[in-house]
Amino acid sequence: MSDNHLASVDDEAHSGPIKNPKQLLLTVFFSFVLPIFVIIGIVYYVTSADKPAAGAVDLEQAVTARIQKIGSIEIRDANRPLKTGEEVFKAQCTTCHSAGLVGAPKFGDAAAWAPRIKTGYEALLNSAVKGKNAMAPQGGGNFETLEIGRAVVYMANAAGAKFEEPKAAATPAEAASAAASAAK
Repeated sequence: MSDNHLASVDDEAHSGPIKNPKQLLLTVFFSFVLPIFVIIGIVYYVTSADKPAAGAVDLEQAVTARIQKIGSIEIRDANRPLKTGEEVFKAQCTTCHSAGLVGAPKFGDAAAWAPRIKTGYEALLNSAVKGKNAMAPQGGGNFETLEIGRAVVYMANAAGAKFEEPKAAATPAEAASAAASAAK
């Protein structure tokens, strides 16, 4: 009887905590799944660390941007010479109208410009100034309406239109001198 007692004690000493196949499957499952969740948790912890707040890198610039006035004034030379239609086209319109991007009629393509020319100069000018479809107002530029009108005439005339280039309005001094010369 003492031999049986020793045999049962030896079996218990050499056996592990896993007693049946279900425990074995659970142990294997958790030995793979648990480390994955631990790794995900560590990655989340590291990536969610406090990041510098907006403007913390260049605090002076961020504060200046937050307290700036709502409006701004841009001083321009009121007497600057106005650009010609070709200059405005080369500066602003050529990107889309030379390649025909996003539905823009190509420069000099009479077939594409014909329906637009039929609507007249005023409709074309209105579309150019206010924007139409993918084209931003003034094609994204910052020109006088007269300069945009000259560019419209330049593009439309290259496609077969016979629009007259718009002229600058006379200044009061020029109008007075023209009236005086007409009276003589």
